[in-house]
Amino acid sequence: QVQLVESGGGLVQPGGSLNLSCAASGTGSVTISMAWYRQSPGKQRELIATITRGGNINYFANSVKGRFTISGDAAKGTVYLQMNSLKPEDSAVYYCNAVTLPGRRTYWGQGTQVTVSS
Repeated sequence: QVQLVESGGGLVQPGGSLNLSCAASGTGSVTISMAWYRQSPGKQRELIATITRGGNINYFANSVKGRFTISGDAAKGTVYLQMNSLKPEDSAVYYCNAVTLPGRRTYWGQGTQVTVSS
């Protein structure tokens, strides 16, 4: 069993920055990748970026490329999301995700609210 705890969300003005953190805890599994997703009201959960145990990084949300940066160490169960030049449309609940072995099980954090507003 793995528990994910996110932190770092909050209210920020347009153009501002936030840094989200996620830490995994638990035993008996090996984390093979971690990711950040976000979900706005009435919309599907959107994959932002992933980082693998080997350090490979991929970005999936075109709207954040060049503004958001994922980092961390999936092998150690830590992942971060540096968000710069925030826009009102970035407002959402941001979720941390981990995929583990055995069985490629998926775990989710409880989510952290990010609100971009003046």
